Amino acid sequence: MSPPANSKPVSQLVSLAGKSAIVTGGAAGLGFAITARLAEAGAAVLIADSDIARARLVAEELKTHNFTVSAFKCDVSREDDVRSLAEKAATELESIDILVNNAGIYPRKALSEMTAPDFEHVIAVNLTGTFLCSRFIAEKMIAQKREGCIINIASVEALHPGAGGMTAYDASKGGVLSLTKSLAKELGSHGIRVNAILPGAILTDAVRAHFSSEDKASANAQFKELKAFMRRMVLGRLGDPDDIARVALFLASELSSYITGTMIVVDGGYLIG
Repeated sequence: MSPPANSKPVSQLVSLAGKSAIVTGGAAGLGFAITARLAEAGAAVLIADSDIARARLVAEELKTHNFTVSAFKCDVSREDDVRSLAEKAATELESIDILVNNAGIYPRKALSEMTAPDFEHVIAVNLTGTFLCSRFIAEKMIAQKREGCIINIASVEALHPGAGGMTAYDASKGGVLSLTKSLAKELGSHGIRVNAILPGAILTDAVRAHFSSEDKASANAQFKELKAFMRRMVLGRLGDPDDIARVALFLASELSSYITGTMIVVDGGYLIG
């Protein structure tokens, strides 16, 4: 039996050769893993990060693997920064095909201690930042008259709050889920797909730092919380940043060409545990 006439081999479906991507917060953690996978698949990747020194180091490191990676300083909560990012990408990249809205913060603070500025800062970075990047990068994608995709990094916390002190974070990520659906509906007619990834507990350098904190009481509390979290995880392990990066690659590639407005939970079975 012959394959369909319009079928492509897997190597072509997963390839990002000839495409360009922007990864916000791409210098560390999940962002770094996503940057590396997209670059490995052939995309030219622009890291947009508030820590420009680290972003440049990461870009230089990845270039040693013959990947095409550059860096640009951007605070996604600042509209002027995001406008500049969009102009930079439109000028220096051959096209803008993929946007990964990964930049985010997750400060923990009890509700009784949280101020309005505390709450607003988290929303500004995690939700408004996702909106601003989607708004200005989508505008450039539409002008190109070619298909594109936006991948938003949300969290299982948006569906099932699992830790105290995460009110602002959970609210911001819940907003990202709704924003994803709205963007998908509005941008679909332009050939732009929009989807969200919901990571569970991922062992990043930031998580490791919590366990090695000199504040032993805090480190012990974090460890106990993690043990309780892992009891719900069907696969019995923390996720690796590359577990998220592989899903991002799937959503960025032609393997997912008929998927938009949805979410993919990557949590080791936490939500069903």
